[in-house]
Amino acid sequence: MNNLQSLRGMVDLLPAQTMSWQFIESFARKHFRKASLEEIRTPILESTELFARGIGEGTDVVGKEMYTFLDRGDRSCTLRPEGTASVVRSILQSGLINQGPQRLWYNGPMFRYERPQAGRQRQFHQLGIELFGFDSVQSDVEVIAIGWDFLKGLGLKDLTLELNSLGTNEDRKNFRTRFVSWLEDRIAFLDKDSQDRLTTNPLRILDTKNEETKKLLLDAPCLQNSLCTKSRERFEDIQATLKFLEIPFKINNELVRGLDYYSHTAFEITSDNLGSQATVCGGGRYDGLVSELGGPETPAIGWAIGMERLILLIEKELNLVNSTPDIYLINKGNQAGEYALFLSRALRQSDISVEIDHTDSAFSKQFKRAYRSGANWAIVLGDNEIVEQRFTLKSIKEKSDSNSKSPLFLFSQIEKLITYLNERT
Repeated sequence: MNNLQSLRGMVDLLPAQTMSWQFIESFARKHFRKASLEEIRTPILESTELFARGIGEGTDVVGKEMYTFLDRGDRSCTLRPEGTASVVRSILQSGLINQGPQRLWYNGPMFRYERPQAGRQRQFHQLGIELFGFDSVQSDVEVIAIGWDFLKGLGLKDLTLELNSLGTNEDRKNFRTRFVSWLEDRIAFLDKDSQDRLTTNPLRILDTKNEETKKLLLDAPCLQNSLCTKSRERFEDIQATLKFLEIPFKINNELVRGLDYYSHTAFEITSDNLGSQATVCGGGRYDGLVSELGGPETPAIGWAIGMERLILLIEKELNLVNSTPDIYLINKGNQAGEYALFLSRALRQSDISVEIDHTDSAFSKQFKRAYRSGANWAIVLGDNEIVEQRFTLKSIKEKSDSNSKSPLFLFSQIEKLITYLNERT
């Protein structure tokens, strides 16, 4: 019988990797709480229609990448490929949209049938924020600032904020007409993917990765030239406000994002340390999405961060070490085993992390495991120690870890325990 394996692009997070994930998730909760964002959790399985209408049937996500199937009731279901459409569906269904502006954040797995590579899997995870009911320039900049400060707060360097304006629907229609006409005159010089996109989603050609097409597009019409006066002024105000906040940025006229629902502000935060897949955070304004999904006209803006790519950066730039216990509790004998359980519970209630050795093997073997655990201290407890009402606290590292509990703290807690044990006997 063949050994069972995970599906391609579906990756286990083993204990050695979860330290980085927990670090980011913990920091995110604190960061978002300070920004008055509330968490929302949506199902990973949704009606296919939600994404077809919300993301756009002409996008690569809907056309090529979604995990879609019929359930036992012959309903077309899809594993969510992104978070925004699900959040919009949720606030419409629950009536939150009628309770005033909403400031939300989410975190969870998404699914796309793509070619797996470093930082991109078929099951991947997104951390994102969504603001509903705000249409000011200041709300755009606040959303960008929350993302920028989050990444900087994690200690990441070499980040670049790239900015563009997609204008209004009318702006994009005008540009699309000029752009498609220009491309049709040069269709023979386009790569195959760009030729396919010409009739489905031509703006996505601006985001091509094909080097020859990139060179060709240097002479293409520019979206900025199709913006109306109001859209242009709005974009200039966003740039001025970012400068006021001293958040550096650069204009990227080819930045269009991958989903149909974006309008006006589009942005990405990229890193020089991720190679060709440089985007860490991407988002923008999507004022038409709520009404497209059956709700009232509602301005909205948000962003999402790919956790897998962020993890790559965290592990490259920050020297995170897997968590280790403060104390390894060595014990041998029935009575010692019982007291080891009692002692470990009491120590944990004093915020000391403890790993118990349950093997009842020789002390020498348990000491070897204690050294491998990474603990700074070991407590040695045998039946003789129980009779004599004593135990030994032994340093098992030449230098204690800076994150571990201090020996004075450990001794003070253990002294309290000794007193308590004596009172019990």
